[in-house]
Amino acid sequence: MTATLRPSPSACPACAAAPAAEALALQAPKDATITLSLPTIHCAACMSAVERALNAAPGVRTARVNLTQKRVSIAAAPDVTAEALIPVVEAAGYEAHELDATALAATQTDRAGRDLLMRLAVAGFAAMNVMLLSIAVWSGAEGATRDLFHWISAAIVLPAVAFSAQPFFRNAWTALRAARLNMDVPISLAILLAVGTSLWETSLSGEHAYFDAAIALTFFLLTGRYLDHRTRAIARSAAEELAALEVPRAWRLSGDTEAQVPVADLAVGDLVRVRPGGRMPVDGVIEDGVSELDRSLLTGETLPVQALPGRVVSAGEVNLTGPLTVRATAVGRDSSLARMAELVAVAESGRSRYTSLADRAAKLYAPGVHILSALAFAGWYLYTGDLRIALNIAAAVLIITCPCALGLAVPAVTTAASGRLFRQGLLIKNATALERLAEVDTVVFDKTGTLTAGVPVLTNIDDFTRCDLEIALALAEASAHPLSRALTQAARNAGIAPADVTGLTEVPGHGTEGLWRGRRVRLGRADWVGGGASEDTAAWLSIGDGAAQAFTFTDRLRDGAEETVAAFLAQGKRVILLSGDAPRPVERLAQRLGIDAWMAEARPEDKAARVAALTQDGARVLMVGDGLNDTAALAGAHVSISPASALDAARVASDIVLLGNTLAPLPEAARTAQKAVGRIRENFAIASWYNVIAVPLAVAGLCSPLIAALAMSASSITVSLNALRVR
Repeated sequence: MTATLRPSPSACPACAAAPAAEALALQAPKDATITLSLPTIHCAACMSAVERALNAAPGVRTARVNLTQKRVSIAAAPDVTAEALIPVVEAAGYEAHELDATALAATQTDRAGRDLLMRLAVAGFAAMNVMLLSIAVWSGAEGATRDLFHWISAAIVLPAVAFSAQPFFRNAWTALRAARLNMDVPISLAILLAVGTSLWETSLSGEHAYFDAAIALTFFLLTGRYLDHRTRAIARSAAEELAALEVPRAWRLSGDTEAQVPVADLAVGDLVRVRPGGRMPVDGVIEDGVSELDRSLLTGETLPVQALPGRVVSAGEVNLTGPLTVRATAVGRDSSLARMAELVAVAESGRSRYTSLADRAAKLYAPGVHILSALAFAGWYLYTGDLRIALNIAAAVLIITCPCALGLAVPAVTTAASGRLFRQGLLIKNATALERLAEVDTVVFDKTGTLTAGVPVLTNIDDFTRCDLEIALALAEASAHPLSRALTQAARNAGIAPADVTGLTEVPGHGTEGLWRGRRVRLGRADWVGGGASEDTAAWLSIGDGAAQAFTFTDRLRDGAEETVAAFLAQGKRVILLSGDAPRPVERLAQRLGIDAWMAEARPEDKAARVAALTQDGARVLMVGDGLNDTAALAGAHVSISPASALDAARVASDIVLLGNTLAPLPEAARTAQKAVGRIRENFAIASWYNVIAVPLAVAGLCSPLIAALAMSASSITVSLNALRVR
């Protein structure tokens, strides 16, 4: 018996290859996603420079800079690390720190804003169409024509209100479930009652319906809600930013082996290797190695401190010059950085208890409106015995008194004032920041990076011969120390060229040395070079057996610092200087600026405690700072401002961000805030007088839907025009 051979179907080459391609894709390592914080970028040119430098680095697929968040997201080959990319950014001239992407909330689009805008658009479109139908009714349409127009209005308004008014309904329901009242309760009741009575009137072929008033009310209130939303920046928690600054990985030593592990896997007693340029992942004690530590972000100290065996170090400090071996004494949530995050969280919760002008108005307004409407209903029902008339008048009272003007009073002013301040270089992030800024009577400044630029500047270059400067420049260029960089910049600006110094060596924790014409030359610490004592920040130069000479440095004042302090003092405000720096430079700066009250060597908890003590004494404190050591104080102050060059955590903890490099806009911001609060109070007065006039008409039964809609619109437009005066 012969078997029949059947031809097999030919396979599609792509289908045949697909399973193998999928298997390879699953086996292939995924690209690394690296996030770096870029605290010093400030413009589009900075973005382009960073992206250009990173995209040219080996293994980098794409690099996208977010200027608002001051960070860059990098997609790279699996073997590319943040440690390899940070020098690339620094070579382009910008500071960079690694952020732990898993500790950051995923960047969200502005869903809340888009949602409000979509609901506003639907309400506006529906209002325009219903108003066209209402004009026909107001013009004299009667009988079946009027009923038809009312039913068409109902068909438009019912789905539009059900969709657009959801933010008010949700907030009102939340408040009622908690047995309290807010501004959204009378708003929701007015909308529902207007629609309900309109449906009832339409079903009975009634003459009047409130469909147009209900949708117009929704539109105006959504306008206010959207303006309010736009005045605030979508900001992450400051405590979350602090957590993201913790080093996500560390090099753990086990015997003779060294392995990179997540910081979460470290335990107290582990030995950790911290390379030059690395940030401390834990609190601990130095076991081996000599280096210098940059503590400016944590303490505000401008001068790096020497790191020797036995010195206690804190998470977040930067190792500058030599490798260190650290034995962990506190890890994770027990570290100093985590404790600072807890301080911030506590301070934020305290400030969140501030009650805005709108909320204070709502506490009085909401129950008053409900009582008035209920009394109107009861009075007319007892007088006429007609439920329909009583309900219509109660609805008219609710609509005519609905807080449409109050809903616009605050956001219209804050939007106008925020636009004015933005043009002056200030970004308002918090909805109540202007109200709180207007109340300030005490201003607390940080020193390093706030009143000063945080960059050392050489002050005595004229005291040295050209030969000395050439030698010093050669030694300085061999070091990444901040004082060496400042000396290099000053010498280069003076047209100095480096001397021919050979055998250049950086001695961690001490300085740089080499040979010049057979003589040993050194630039560094006084005790290593053989220098004496100096009241100023200094780097010492020795040439052979000659006496050491001191290069002295000062921290340059930020532009507008003197004028800003003088302006605040002229406004009658108390000015205080809090700094983690040494007493002598803090005292000198305070004397120069005319500040009587100052504190030096202040730790983060000291600054937060000082601000809290001032607050308890009744002061309304404005805190201006830029570092990690300022974050808790910024969050705990009545209102806070940080420069755009500040660390991410400090900017996020602040209510206002100073976009430029000068402090000059700050006093004007305080004056603008006072004007804005004045306009808000005027708007409340306008809304109140409107109610004084309109409520008796509504209670007397003289308000038709046309009058209610016109009166409500007129009050809203008046409030908006008054708000524009702030600009």
